[in-house]
Amino acid sequence: MSFDERTLNGMSVLVAIVDGGSFAAAADILNMSPPGVSRAVARLETRLGIRLFDRTTRSVTLTDEGRRFYEQVQPLLAGLEDAATAASEGVRTVRGRLRINIDPFFSRLLLGPQLGNFLERHPQLELDLVTRDRLGDMIGDGFDLALRFGHPKPSTLVARKLSDSRIITVAAPSYLERHGRPATPQDLEKGHVCILFREPESGRPFSWEFHRGRKKLELHPTGQLTLNDAGTLWSTCLAGYGIAQMMDIGSAGFLADGSMVDLFPDWPDERYPLYALYPSRHHVPAKTRVFLEFLSTVVQQQA
Repeated sequence: MSFDERTLNGMSVLVAIVDGGSFAAAADILNMSPPGVSRAVARLETRLGIRLFDRTTRSVTLTDEGRRFYEQVQPLLAGLEDAATAASEGVRTVRGRLRINIDPFFSRLLLGPQLGNFLERHPQLELDLVTRDRLGDMIGDGFDLALRFGHPKPSTLVARKLSDSRIITVAAPSYLERHGRPATPQDLEKGHVCILFREPESGRPFSWEFHRGRKKLELHPTGQLTLNDAGTLWSTCLAGYGIAQMMDIGSAGFLADGSMVDLFPDWPDERYPLYALYPSRHHVPAKTRVFLEFLSTVVQQQA
């Protein structure tokens, strides 16, 4: 016997008749017409090759074959209903496993200190954070959400911008004491030590850009050191080795206490965005929604 939608509907009608005690009650339960209920039972009986009910003008009772079939089907249908309910609750209830592909810099320096409070608020949530330099195949690798700096490439993913970080050019006071402070961005190509940072997707060092209103400068300084880890970039710059370009997100404390000096505050307009990426904007699970809200809060605290 082939199993199709009509067979499943017939099973649901069978259970409703037994639970309701009559064909008319089943019609009310299922919002069907009484003739529709009768036709569904007749189709099911034809497919099974058995008679399910003995019917009189006063009562409806299961045949022996019908009772055996009902006892097998009823738990299965109840399980399907429970599964559908659980899946639906996933859109409203924060629970289950959330797997996230996340930028290492954001994860270590900005997100990590906040995670404990977030997880305490959502005890049924299991968070799996995977730090990666590259996005890769987000769907194929089984991620629910990704967090990436930079403009996303065209794709079917939903891209939600969380922030625009200002790019600053900084050096430690100890570096400036040894090498002097560059007066203009162009001075960076005249003997200064520049720490380069590798773009994850291309593998090439980022060019250094300077924006002021509609004016834009693009430089390609050279240097002995090229990094791909923002934490190492910070620590090397703070140690006084050289000049670096970095996002101002997370840098406020260093600038405020003088550990780093913003060399060109009159070129304030270069920005680098932070995006959250996820598969679809339709029926977004509650676990994803609350984590996006949490990310927005973390970013706002750094603004």
